[in-house]
Amino acid sequence: MPRVILSRKDPQPVKITPARVRAVAAASPAAKAGVAAGWELLTVNGQAIPDVLAYRRELEAGNAELVVREPTSGLEATFAVGWDEPGLEFDDVIFDGIRLCANHCDFCYIHQMPKGMRKSLYIMDDDFRTSFLYGSFVTLTNLREEDLQRILDENLSPLYVSVHTANEEKRAELMNWWPNKVPLAEAVSVRGMIERLASIELYTQMVLLPGRNDGDDLDETLAYLASRPNVLAAAAVPVGLTGNRGHLTNLEPYTREEAADVLMRIHRFQRRMLAERGTRFVFASDEFYIRAELPLPEDEAYEGYSMIENGVGMVRDFLSAGLPEALPAKLERPRKVLIATGRLFAPVLREALSPLATIAGLDLEVRAITNCTFGEVTTVAGLLAGRDLLAGVRPGEADLLLLSPNMFKYGTEIMLDDRTRSDVQEELRMRIAVGGTNLAELADTILSGEVHDHLPSFGFSTHAIKEAAKQH
Repeated sequence: MPRVILSRKDPQPVKITPARVRAVAAASPAAKAGVAAGWELLTVNGQAIPDVLAYRRELEAGNAELVVREPTSGLEATFAVGWDEPGLEFDDVIFDGIRLCANHCDFCYIHQMPKGMRKSLYIMDDDFRTSFLYGSFVTLTNLREEDLQRILDENLSPLYVSVHTANEEKRAELMNWWPNKVPLAEAVSVRGMIERLASIELYTQMVLLPGRNDGDDLDETLAYLASRPNVLAAAAVPVGLTGNRGHLTNLEPYTREEAADVLMRIHRFQRRMLAERGTRFVFASDEFYIRAELPLPEDEAYEGYSMIENGVGMVRDFLSAGLPEALPAKLERPRKVLIATGRLFAPVLREALSPLATIAGLDLEVRAITNCTFGEVTTVAGLLAGRDLLAGVRPGEADLLLLSPNMFKYGTEIMLDDRTRSDVQEELRMRIAVGGTNLAELADTILSGEVHDHLPSFGFSTHAIKEAAKQH
């Protein structure tokens, strides 16, 4: 589990946080100095190194002196490099602990998590460094003065900022930050932070709550964001809810009419921005279109999919690589294929695959799986756990069960509840595979029956649970 640090008003003393070395490149300066996996980096050029960004910064100056330590014996060694690469690979990119969120939002997904999941999923991260490195959204309310100065000095651009609303009083009400966790009073002003970071490009998002920060407030927020030259784009996503809200303020998902109103306002603003700037500027998540029962925009309307990991354009991108032009009349080997996905996406996928219904020997079903882990209100595929599949699929009922890549930790077979694909396959007594990252790959797997290694598009980092829910 990653280390975490709280944001505090009082400055903390600078201390050395060892960075554990995962691997050492053969014949590198580090290897020649006797450094091996398991050693720890202490300083570079006499400076404590809080993260991989600071490490790269010191190396880029040239002529760096590195102090390392073998942790068991305490033996320290020093070696120097010029412009050559030291050859160190670290366990983590953040060495001094992940910065925790200073807010207590009614809509925070972590507060709605079921009990009994792995500990790392409960970390309320809000770290500007992971925002720069991975595109995770941060609120900026836990920034210290030295953080702001570092962002500007090192040009950590772009950053991804959760704005929610540009109305300062309403944002305070929505986010409800803890005063003792806010190190810098001005950091709670989203307008102040956006303007202070004028040289940093920003991608922004608004998690919208029905009747709270949509309607006219959404119009005003978009107008403000568009007025700032450093704001490149904005995404609007609906609040993500689970069935574990008994202790929280009552919130409801968007109705069809409410979702349609949000889209009407966004489309109106897009037309204005296209006329003025040649860009739509604001983009709505797929869920708004599905809930409003409106067609998804075409591929070009997403302008390169800059917000795709926030659920903006994921469905269109998946569908854009379409079915084969020529479908077989029948399969050489008849098979039953079951595709398990979330309740939100199931109708879309069912319609997209409907042409395959004419193929003789193919018994194909797209099944919407109820989320027992997070509750029925949670409808996205990325938050389905192994236990949900076991509850929604009968053992041996298909020849092949296909799953979304986003149900798995990146590069592994591990699901949210720590069950693996192999575990579920053994319990359900059928072949299980990842279906594909787009419609063409999925169709190929269905028609060929061959299992391919389709990697998930993102994994379970400390913020991935919120990425899967499309909110921070």
